Amino acid sequence: MIEVLTVPFTSAAEAWIWTMQALVARREGGRVDPGARPCEPDDVVKVLDRLYRNRRITLQHARVLRVWGERGLAPDDNHPGEARLWTEATHALDWPLRVKGIVKGGSQ
Repeated sequence: MIEVLTVPFTSAAEAWIWTMQALVARREGGRVDPGARPCEPDDVVKVLDRLYRNRRITLQHARVLRVWGERGLAPDDNHPGEARLWTEATHALDWPLRVKGIVKGGSQ
């Protein structure tokens, strides 16, 4: 059996931006290859969906994640409201992604 070495993300924000880049590529007809990453993009989306359904994040958080994730970066100080929502959402994503071994420092 060949063991594939995976590289966890360093942060939830990095995992989210990677996820959005993969989803945009898929939407545009490209093939999504996770490469050395420890998950599929849908795994990160499922965590976000669970946070939303459990009311840990709001639709506003999800919208900010989508918009800025598609841009490939986090909002800066010129967008304080969106930066706050981004920080809250990525903070909520952090622990569940660590537990799954998607972000460095998890239990796997």
